[in-house]
Amino acid sequence: MSTHQVKLADSGQTFSVNEDETILTAALRQGVVLPYSCRNGTCGSCRGELVEGQIGYPYNPPAALKAQEQEDGHILLCQAVPQGDVTIKARELDAVGDIPVRMLPTRVKTKEQLASSVVRLHLSLPKGQRLQFLAGQYVDILLQGGRRRSFSLASAPHEEEHLELHVRHVQGGDFTGYVFDEMPERTILRLEGPLGTFFVREDSPRPMLMMGGGTGFAPLKAMVEHLINSGNTRPIHLFWGTRTAEELYMDNLPKQWAEQYDWFQYTAVLSEPETSTDWNGETGFVHEALVRAYPELAGFDVYMSGPPIMINSARDRFAEAGLPMNQLYYDSFDFTPDPGDVKIKTEKVPVVQ
Repeated sequence: MSTHQVKLADSGQTFSVNEDETILTAALRQGVVLPYSCRNGTCGSCRGELVEGQIGYPYNPPAALKAQEQEDGHILLCQAVPQGDVTIKARELDAVGDIPVRMLPTRVKTKEQLASSVVRLHLSLPKGQRLQFLAGQYVDILLQGGRRRSFSLASAPHEEEHLELHVRHVQGGDFTGYVFDEMPERTILRLEGPLGTFFVREDSPRPMLMMGGGTGFAPLKAMVEHLINSGNTRPIHLFWGTRTAEELYMDNLPKQWAEQYDWFQYTAVLSEPETSTDWNGETGFVHEALVRAYPELAGFDVYMSGPPIMINSARDRFAEAGLPMNQLYYDSFDFTPDPGDVKIKTEKVPVVQ
């Protein structure tokens, strides 16, 4: 099998890529940690720049890259396959490199309905086992036939006794339908994790703006709880956008943070306020509410998680407001119409037997 070499322009580090292997897959296989989230070309988290050489996309050009961006040399590392030796520019990450990805059995300890469309699962690990992760990362639930469903961890790393997931019901989704309608407590699930490069950069001095759409609140909850536990004093303003007030399924928690900590602010935003009674808060798209509050973003770090349409719209709008792209971190929850489950990451790995 022929291989090619990938060189990272900024550090000079090199790694090999097998024939028909993407740059991101090869990097992660060899312990080189580059930013990524969805791994199917829709979120743009793994964006890099081609300096030398040629790449190809085995399928269609990635949805997250505009034609002009491709002409300017931008590439998506999760989809790009080198056609020879290449040199690229991409951000290298250190904080996740030493955390092993593990496959573990887990038991559903509790199942709690938080809203008509959201269930919270508390998962317990085998005695003596602990999943090391960074707040903001996600795990894959491994299913029969090699299928997997990805969910952000809503609990912080210091909460060792359980893992918390927020599962949104999607109409027609086979796994989410099972979770809502059939799955009893004490069910055994198998997971793989931690995965992803969405985590707080704690060495930055800049204040943080956090923005979640729907169950995109889950990883932000983990981040805030981790920062509270570690004695954070950096200012944080959380914006949480949903369609209706009922979908703000843990609204009292960020309100409580805002009362307890002078460095924390919270704004809820509804896109369909007419369906909610007595709402006098922010309305419209959540990213527009953020820019109304902070029209100049150059001095902030922004963390956002939610559906791709929110991520893509916000990324462009935040750039217009002066946010440097190296100060933007996000996790895109990729929804698919068939089978319809939440936040599916396309990656073929054998299921745990």
